[in-house]
Amino acid sequence: MAWIYLVVSGLLESVWAAALSQSRGFSRLGPSALFLVALALSMGGLGLALRELPVGTAYAVWVGIGAVGTAAYGMVALGEPATTARMLCLLAIVAGVAGLKLVS
Repeated sequence: MAWIYLVVSGLLESVWAAALSQSRGFSRLGPSALFLVALALSMGGLGLALRELPVGTAYAVWVGIGAVGTAAYGMVALGEPATTARMLCLLAIVAGVAGLKLVS
């Protein structure tokens, strides 16, 4: 169950990062509220996952999922460049996250 909490929390990290970007410095109510809710749920899920998983592994996986998800959002929804170099770097993050899961 800890891994499920961790993955969902990592996905919520992408949600709060995207909402933070869309809040325009907390000047827009909807994205600002979404940011706060997603942030609280993401941190809460990470906390639940830490009951069973080592902090180093859990945090690295949480950040990795959030980073890749947020970068993907930027490329798909915001028109950020999807260069070969960026894709290879994101693939390296995914490989690292998968590796941490396999050795835990």
